[in-house]
Amino acid sequence: MIEIKRIEPHQTEQAKRIIITVADSIYHWDRTIDESIRHFEQRDFFKDIEDFQARYFDNGGLFLVVEDDGRMIGMGAVRKIDDDACELRRIWLLPEYHGRGIGYRVVQMLFDFARAAGYKTVRLETDNRQARAIKFYERLGFYRIAPFDETDHDVFMEMKL
Repeated sequence: MIEIKRIEPHQTEQAKRIIITVADSIYHWDRTIDESIRHFEQRDFFKDIEDFQARYFDNGGLFLVVEDDGRMIGMGAVRKIDDDACELRRIWLLPEYHGRGIGYRVVQMLFDFARAAGYKTVRLETDNRQARAIKFYERLGFYRIAPFDETDHDVFMEMKL
């Protein structure tokens, strides 16, 4: 059974593994999942996950995980940019669960939270190699905008809530 709930402290390592597993299916890195996790840990790529309480919950945001019979299969989060805008982040779902409406459910829960928190706009960043994700975001109503953050990403999008 699919459950969507708030991340808990004991789930941070699982969350990292999900991200790297899904990202590897897109980018096809030439290293193991464990090597990739260590590589990105050394670059502070997971800092927001390691400190999710301060980065999300204590800062006008929410971080959700998706479980299938207790096994983590995905996640999604929003965090505050300013009083009117939040950022959609960490939308990852194992490929074998794509096309089942699970990602849509997660994002809708995050949008509901964002609306209740008073946000008017949600933004996100990704890169052109994530074509499937970009199409998903466009179907939700996102449109491309100018960069709003200094990052390695090359696609910036926004949607009015």
